[in-house]
Amino acid sequence: MGAPRDSKFGDVSAVDPYAIYAPGGKGLVEWGSTEWADEYFWLIDAERPGEYPVLARSNDVGGWHRYDMSTSEFLYRVLADADFQPFGIAQYDLGTTFKPGSGDPDGQPL
Repeated sequence: MGAPRDSKFGDVSAVDPYAIYAPGGKGLVEWGSTEWADEYFWLIDAERPGEYPVLARSNDVGGWHRYDMSTSEFLYRVLADADFQPFGIAQYDLGTTFKPGSGDPDGQPL
């Protein structure tokens, strides 16, 4: 029996050479993507609980990039580090801001 395949792609794994995570095994769980088709995953290995390296791939660069850092550090680097290539967006000076939302139309915390 081969590696689990992504049902969306039939015989071809959408995360080749990795597999989609199945309980008790080793594989990828997607946790984010961008409008530029970048994809972010955790590599989960049931034999190494607590270790979740980030694997990322960019549609225009191709190939996998592994980051042995926390998810929060990875996201910080994507948003704030212009030299974090190929995923850093700070180089584009998009004027990005973050304002926590409550869902309240008046902007007041619920």
